[in-house]
Amino acid sequence: MSALCDPPGAPGPPGPAPATHGPAPLSAQELSQEIKAFLSGVDPILGHQLSAREHARCGLLLLRSLPPARAAVLDHLRGVFDESVRAHLAALDESPVAGPPHLRPPPPSHVPAGGPGLEDVVQEVQQVLSEFTRANPKAWAPVISAWSIDLMGQLSSTYSGQHQRVPHVTGSLNELLQLWMGCPATRTLMDIYVQCLSALIGSCPDACVDALLDTSVQHSPHFDWVVAHIGSSFPGTIISRVLSCGLKDFCVHGGAGGGAGGSGGSSSQTPSTDPFPGSPAIPGEKRVPKIASVVGILGHLASRHGDSIRRELLRMFHDSLAGGTGGRSGDPSLQATVPFLLQLAVMSPALLGTVSGELVDCLKPPVVLSQLQQHLQGFPREELDNMLNLAVHLVSQASGAGAYRLLQFLVDTAMPASVITTQGLAVPDTVRESCDRLIQLLLLHLQKLVHHRGGSPGEGVLGPPPPPRPVPFLDALRNHVGELCGETLRLERKRFLWQHQLLGLLSVYTRPSCGPEALGHLLSRARSPEELSLATQLYAGLVVSLSGLLPLAFRSCLARVHAGTLQPPFTARFLRNLALLVGWEQQGDEGPAALGARFGESASAHLSDLAPLLLHPEEEVAEAAASLLAICPFPPEALSPSQLLGLVRAGVHRFFASLRLHGPPGVASASQLLTRLSHTSPAGLKAVLQLLVEGALHRGNTELFGGEVDGDNETLSAVSASLASASLLDTNRRHTAAVPGPGGIWSVFHAGVIGRGLKPPKFVQSRNQQEVIYNTQSLLSLLVHCCSAPGDTECGGCWGAPTLSPEAAKAVAVTLVESVCPDAAGAELAWPPEEHARATVERDLRIGRRFREQPLLFELLKLVAAAPPALCYCSVLLRGLLAALLGHWEASRHPDTAHSPWHLEASCTLVSVMAEGSLLPPALGNMHEAPSPSTLLRQGT
Repeated sequence: MSALCDPPGAPGPPGPAPATHGPAPLSAQELSQEIKAFLSGVDPILGHQLSAREHARCGLLLLRSLPPARAAVLDHLRGVFDESVRAHLAALDESPVAGPPHLRPPPPSHVPAGGPGLEDVVQEVQQVLSEFTRANPKAWAPVISAWSIDLMGQLSSTYSGQHQRVPHVTGSLNELLQLWMGCPATRTLMDIYVQCLSALIGSCPDACVDALLDTSVQHSPHFDWVVAHIGSSFPGTIISRVLSCGLKDFCVHGGAGGGAGGSGGSSSQTPSTDPFPGSPAIPGEKRVPKIASVVGILGHLASRHGDSIRRELLRMFHDSLAGGTGGRSGDPSLQATVPFLLQLAVMSPALLGTVSGELVDCLKPPVVLSQLQQHLQGFPREELDNMLNLAVHLVSQASGAGAYRLLQFLVDTAMPASVITTQGLAVPDTVRESCDRLIQLLLLHLQKLVHHRGGSPGEGVLGPPPPPRPVPFLDALRNHVGELCGETLRLERKRFLWQHQLLGLLSVYTRPSCGPEALGHLLSRARSPEELSLATQLYAGLVVSLSGLLPLAFRSCLARVHAGTLQPPFTARFLRNLALLVGWEQQGDEGPAALGARFGESASAHLSDLAPLLLHPEEEVAEAAASLLAICPFPPEALSPSQLLGLVRAGVHRFFASLRLHGPPGVASASQLLTRLSHTSPAGLKAVLQLLVEGALHRGNTELFGGEVDGDNETLSAVSASLASASLLDTNRRHTAAVPGPGGIWSVFHAGVIGRGLKPPKFVQSRNQQEVIYNTQSLLSLLVHCCSAPGDTECGGCWGAPTLSPEAAKAVAVTLVESVCPDAAGAELAWPPEEHARATVERDLRIGRRFREQPLLFELLKLVAAAPPALCYCSVLLRGLLAALLGHWEASRHPDTAHSPWHLEASCTLVSVMAEGSLLPPALGNMHEAPSPSTLLRQGT
């Protein structure tokens, strides 16, 4: 009976099923009848043909009662499961809506799921086999697992492509899983196998796993869904065995991307053209290499079991290095491990992403690099080139945070030992040379990807053009532009050349975002002409590919400046570098001339944004902005009034701030800016002169030019605040602001405040007299350059005899009157009768006191007098000063003028100014040169 039921070569039967499972044992006669019925398919008593359900149950009865018949029964049950799968797929085909299995409607009610009556048989088969496995797992689990896994492989291969609802093997593995796990028959087979594997997982899982992998090799890739599902249930066992199986297959057949062992290594293709091979590596062999199935299975498991896969891949890598050097004499599996892992990573981005995070840490120890170099020594040149090409492709596909770390690792390793600063990178020269070559090939490969990422010319002719192919490595470097620019500016040999070229490729790839950002970083960090030349070189390489690069870079940098994200030192460096570039252009240098001219145009278009930088609280930023605006070309069209006034105000503020902090040598940039603004238009000239004169006469700047300031302003204001209830003070102030009438009661000299005594004395700020002279000359020189025609400013600042514009001198005169005596602005220019002086005593005293407090007023009068008849517009000041001086001399009780030195000097200066302005006859104009009688007496004695 055993010879009848068992096929030739089948293993011996396991022990009989226990009596506690299933029906009562059959008699010999009943067993004989069941055997005849099973073999013939006819009922021996009634003589009719057995149905599929009856025939299957007959086999199950024999399986319980006659263990030697297991092979025949299990072979018959294959047909039962096949019929159940066919009925399930037919029901799906009749469904009117196509789509993924989880979106399909249930089958029609008239079609029973799993065939007519077979669903009960399938459940009974699962129940019987489960009982056998639980009763005697060591005997039954290997047999049942091999049968179930082989049957699933056969069903997957048989029905793949025969039904429209079965996804193609090249599609998603998840769709195949959803389809087959939705079929009752295949789901039952999967449950049976999982039960067998669970029973042996602790003792001897090799029998079940070997059957799984053998079936996978035979029915791949249709069977990958089974391995993927089982791998999710038993990741630790399945992942290592799948990798081991794939490595063995790779050793025998080679990989489509090149590998060690076998004859398939010579028929490799470039990874960049087809990184996902699907054709056999051995000519004439129709089976697809197992590596494609390994990629699909591990890719499916990577989402949930990435850590296990990463640990297993790194273990294989380290084991291969520890096994000795490469070559044909060693273990073939150890020799092929590195090419195998490279091929896996090339074919599966998911696996590459799994290991890329720890790849740098894995390779950093010098001993690992030395072992790797020794391991690869025995490989032929052709295979080494293949592996190098695979490595280049893998680096270009690296993504995430590990991409920048990988780049830094390669650059640090490839740098010569003399400039390496990273600790622990003492690697052999051969490793450095290999990394050097890898970086050069990587840059070449990235260049091809960037400039040919739009596809071939024929693509998109009949439809919309395809989207550009992404380059994950460059996508990952988008957020590291600042670090790359900083590394580039270090100017380390080779290193800065590689990273500068990478910046250019990244700018073209991510246009238009990273190009302006990289150029802005270089301009804001360059500290020398050599470093600044990197910006000009980057611009020269990108000007053809990127239009509008400089305006974008300029706008982005200014936006960062005004947003406060660019630190003041970098802001100042950015402005100074721009000024240097514009200066190169004006000097006619051919190298950066085009860049300087373009930046000059961009700066002229953003004068409104640059003007506030002159008021920046950081001195270095304000000074750098003044240096840039001093040589920046103005737009061809006239400046708008708002732009002009904003620039003039900021420039005047910068002039006085520089004069206070740095003295006359520090006002060159601000003076040049104001001179250029005054020559743009008459309105610009008037604004510059007015604000300069007002600023020079302002209380805060008086001491710069030798003027007097209040001795105790802060104390006075504090006391005034405490005595705010004193109404006399408020009344005094209100009436002082009123227009005085002739002979009015308010025409008095205020010597103090009632209840507080006299006003505090005035004093002159302790400044060096020579410094005051230099400050005054700087201001007057600037006013002369502004008042003169553009061609007349070559006199070297000799303001004593300039060619001044009468209109400019008139503007200075009007500003003087408005600043010193605003209530007399617009008064009659003609000298009134002598009796009128009685009504202007208070105003005359105030004018005289202002001239005494601010000696700069005399120098400004001299400037106005140099362009007659502009001095006529200062007649109010002249009359007031003359009246104050005459009043002093008339009231003086001293016979000698030496007791009033200031009044004497002021009187002589007033006569000289009026003579210069043609307000006195020539004879009277020289009166100040005549010596006094006391002087003659002293000279005679």
